[in-house]
Amino acid sequence: DRNEDMMFSGMRHPFLGVYKVGCTKEGKITGLDMKLYSNGGYSADLSIPVLERAVLHANNAYKVPHSDILGKICMTNLPSNTAFRGFGGPQGMLMMEAIIDRLAYEINIDPVELRYKNLCRDGDKTTYGMTINDCHLERCWNKLLKSSEYYKRRTSIEDFNKKNCWKKRGIAIIPTMYGIAFGRTVLNQGGALVHVYKDGSVLLTHGGMEMGQGLHTKMIQVCSRCLNIPVDRIFLSETSSDKVPNTSPTAASSSSDLYGMAVKNACDQIMTRLEPYRIKCPDKDWNSWISQAYADRVNLSAQGFYFTPDIGYDWSKGEGRPYNYYTYGIGCSEVEVDTLTGDFKILRSDLLMDVGNSLNPAIDIGQVEGAFTQGLGLFTMEECVVLKDGRLFTNGPGNYKIPSCSDIPIELNVSLMDHTPNPRAIFSSKAVGEPPLFLAASVLFGIKDAIRSARIERGYTPVFDLIVPATAERIRMACEDRFTTLAQQKMSEKHKNVTERWNVIP
Repeated sequence: DRNEDMMFSGMRHPFLGVYKVGCTKEGKITGLDMKLYSNGGYSADLSIPVLERAVLHANNAYKVPHSDILGKICMTNLPSNTAFRGFGGPQGMLMMEAIIDRLAYEINIDPVELRYKNLCRDGDKTTYGMTINDCHLERCWNKLLKSSEYYKRRTSIEDFNKKNCWKKRGIAIIPTMYGIAFGRTVLNQGGALVHVYKDGSVLLTHGGMEMGQGLHTKMIQVCSRCLNIPVDRIFLSETSSDKVPNTSPTAASSSSDLYGMAVKNACDQIMTRLEPYRIKCPDKDWNSWISQAYADRVNLSAQGFYFTPDIGYDWSKGEGRPYNYYTYGIGCSEVEVDTLTGDFKILRSDLLMDVGNSLNPAIDIGQVEGAFTQGLGLFTMEECVVLKDGRLFTNGPGNYKIPSCSDIPIELNVSLMDHTPNPRAIFSSKAVGEPPLFLAASVLFGIKDAIRSARIERGYTPVFDLIVPATAERIRMACEDRFTTLAQQKMSEKHKNVTERWNVIP
């Protein structure tokens, strides 16, 4: 039963961020002191590695010369919270984007200019000491800024907001920089098994699980490319530990990297054994070489293996390389908010991802679209309401809302960067599973931009906080007027003691 499942299953970790930030009057960030508090629930589960990734991603895509980031896990009376797509990364990155957004209006500088000034560049070092190589953030930023027609639409939005009192539009452009690797070094390994039969057909097995993300398709393509045969000659056996033992979780966006290299390793072994026949009979085809090798009793089966080199982080010393490389992306979203109801619609979203030399652009674009939609739920809809005794109130589809076809952008443009090869993964590709999720934050900050227009028009400060998820109730209350003031007064009179509230989340 879905209601029971949601009540005893862990959710994504809620985070609270407390910070101090310093910058120059020109907008260059000079220092950051941040404390992240993670609601772990009643047991540890995966709270420690989730918090580690949140801490390592707390600067998002920005260079902060001096950072002091402290993470703490809080034990509460909730079911033990656990991992979900992003694994703490979105929570940490969101804190930084909230800082940038607030800072822009505190020092009166365009948020787009502020973000661009502080983007990481090639050769920069992260807070944890890792040098950033092959960084395409600036190129991605400039390309999307142009293709999304940001400044043209900004002018149009300002004109719309002047003419409309109750509906306001907003736009935001947000970067992401997501580290690719398991946080636990031992998991960065993968295996594969390739059998070539005497009729020339191939049976492939690898250690990754197919869950609709297209991993099997990509592995067949890798095998086809390595053996130089059509994909219709390759058959795939479902993942099983009696074929490939000691598999790592299909997670951390690393499966194509790990199992792609393992498949390549197995195929390279077979191709090395076939080399004498290819040299001897270059005019023959695959089937002929296989027949000759079989007749000469050559082993046509190979086990492939791969582990990510030069990786691992020592938290006690603050040294090492926690990630193999980074996947970059930029998202730009325009929204329209009804300031009387808190309802909103996404007019247009433009997403650009750097996925290296994509193994399969169609699959990767699908992954970007799916991750963006899940992020949309995270940042704007999927509110977990918990009663003060620890029971989950939003325990089913009747009161826990996920994005539907009517919630996605009216216009959604997804593109992949070209000519950005990645030397640290299979065929110069990059991971794509989790990195695009954070691009949905462009919707959240687009909503904030629209709310800000309404607040300024009504004489309220443009500096305010919008707690995630940005539900209709929170959007409406942020669009301050005499009605929200009256509502706040009534609420404070009725619930003077916070322990009396049936929902302790703001």
